[in-house]
Amino acid sequence: MPTPLLSVIIVSWNGMRYLPQCLAALQPQLPADAELLLVDNGSSDGMPAWAQTTYPAARVLALPRNLGFAGGVNAGLRAASGDLLLLLNDDAFAEPECIAALLATMRATPNVGAASGVLLFNHRPELVAAAGIRVRRDGLALDVWTGHRVADLPTTPQPVFGASGGAALYRRALLEDVGLMAAGFFNYLEDADLAWRARLRNWDTLIVPAARARHVYSATSGQGSPFKQRLLGRNRLRTIIRCFPGELLGRCLPAILAYDLMAASYGLTQRQPAMLAGRWEALRELPLLWQQRRIIQARRTAPPGALTHWLEAVPPPWHTLRAQRQLDALLAARPG
Repeated sequence: MPTPLLSVIIVSWNGMRYLPQCLAALQPQLPADAELLLVDNGSSDGMPAWAQTTYPAARVLALPRNLGFAGGVNAGLRAASGDLLLLLNDDAFAEPECIAALLATMRATPNVGAASGVLLFNHRPELVAAAGIRVRRDGLALDVWTGHRVADLPTTPQPVFGASGGAALYRRALLEDVGLMAAGFFNYLEDADLAWRARLRNWDTLIVPAARARHVYSATSGQGSPFKQRLLGRNRLRTIIRCFPGELLGRCLPAILAYDLMAASYGLTQRQPAMLAGRWEALRELPLLWQQRRIIQARRTAPPGALTHWLEAVPPPWHTLRAQRQLDALLAARPG
């Protein structure tokens, strides 16, 4: 059986601060026939000219404007020719054997649709930043293993709800089945929405603990920025409305509403109106989202029980707030 062709897609928006290091770590690991696509999201930092000179074998897609991570990824996916499609953030630096571990896992499990790498905090590489997507009954999509020590990770691939878009290897067959990322999401939770659509169609995903990359967490938008808060609130509701099957939505609705009520109250008391603005934006789109929902749900093949299995219990609110503050403190300790 011929080895599947690998296409690597890296989206960059004014990312020259990190892209050279990203490519320097990645290039030696790529198979000789791998395809490298660099998507420039309307940057002003000269990335296309630099890439064409420094990496002449790479294909550079220069977009006329910033389409966000989701739009940039989709442009790269449409242009790619590989059977396996790797998404890698421009601020992620693949550690040795990262690509080989991802490819080996996909070759060994032909029925698995995606494999998620493990992103480590660049300034604390002994700690995990993200290693896939988990979901709760209140609709919250969270990173797997955040804050766990690398030394404590399992040594074999593990099932997970979905892959984190910062280091994710997809089969072309999965994307042809469920579609590309929701371009309108722009940034944030587009990978969670894709993970839901894959689960609705019975596609499995694995975390590959040996596939590690150091990641400069929230390098583009900034942790806790109003821009990020708005898009997270908006895209959370978009994903829930589009992707939760009716049976699950009915059961989970009290927990979903409780979470958003708490988030809205927190946004008001902390004078962070972006948290409310994003949610209001999604509610104004309800007719369009409901139309999208009908299309997505009409293609569902997974039984409700198979999806319920992935929904984690909702912890007390202070647990979620404490975890967020721990992450904020970890990021605040970054040098520079």
